[in-house]
Amino acid sequence: MGIDVLSFSILNGILYGMLLFLLASGLTLIFSMMGVLNFAHASFFMVGAYFGYALSGRIGFFPALIVAPVLVGGIGALVERYGLRRVHKFGHIGELLFTFGVAFVIEEAIQMVWGRSPQNFEVPAALDFTAFTLFGTGYPAFRVFMLVVSLLIFGGLALLLTRTRVGLVVKASLTHPEMVSMLGHNVPLVFMAVFGVGSALAGIAGVIAGPLLVTQPSMAAAIGPILFVIVVVGGLGSLSGAFIASLLVGFIQTFAVAINTSVADVFGLFGIDTAPTFLGPLFTDIWSVNVAQIGPVVPYLLLVLILLFKPSGLIGKRA
Repeated sequence: MGIDVLSFSILNGILYGMLLFLLASGLTLIFSMMGVLNFAHASFFMVGAYFGYALSGRIGFFPALIVAPVLVGGIGALVERYGLRRVHKFGHIGELLFTFGVAFVIEEAIQMVWGRSPQNFEVPAALDFTAFTLFGTGYPAFRVFMLVVSLLIFGGLALLLTRTRVGLVVKASLTHPEMVSMLGHNVPLVFMAVFGVGSALAGIAGVIAGPLLVTQPSMAAAIGPILFVIVVVGGLGSLSGAFIASLLVGFIQTFAVAINTSVADVFGLFGIDTAPTFLGPLFTDIWSVNVAQIGPVVPYLLLVLILLFKPSGLIGKRA
């Protein structure tokens, strides 16, 4: 791998990892506060992308970047108030089934309004230029913008949860809701606000990722599973764990695509030159497969290993 490929792989790995974190942070925030693994979280990401597409054509991209997440957050708050709060008494199974159903409803609603075809969500003209040139290849300004937004949100969330009274109330509502209620805080309202903010974070990710990814009804199903890999690998409820796991998954998938070598060459680095015959013909066939082909599977293998050897995740406190 040349220094140019390595440099661009690092940049793209950070970019993809921060985009994943922007999504996973909302999911982690909701779980850490409410104990709910929201299966519809990726659907709010998709709604953000479609709202961003629709609004950018009318009011411009940057106003849409503000309005669309607010609308998505409002929808999320309504889902919590009139849905999750009612099924909470049925336990985690009821909550999971409810959010699973919400995901299907959102996907069908998207198809009814915008159809099944991909939408032409274009990069805004103000960011459609080359930010810098590296090894003779230009790097798009919109990708740099995505990275800056993701970093700002990470810093803002960290400060909000650790340095402000709001963060103190949010964390206290998780561990001592009765005491927080006795101090005069409306705990159900806090829960609704947290769910709305988590959904809004997914909406922001949708707006900034829409022009780069394909804005289509299947985008939630494509990115949803990897989010649960991140929150489990990082540690359920751990924002810093989600940050580390997002970057890890981003680098894994980016470098897997960039590496033009076979599985045999990788094992050859460790002195294993031939495929183990006792594992059967299937492993022999995999031996000649290119690393880029198995790249999407690697995060899920990491998930399995984490569940086997460290169920609480890299930083999480819950098993």
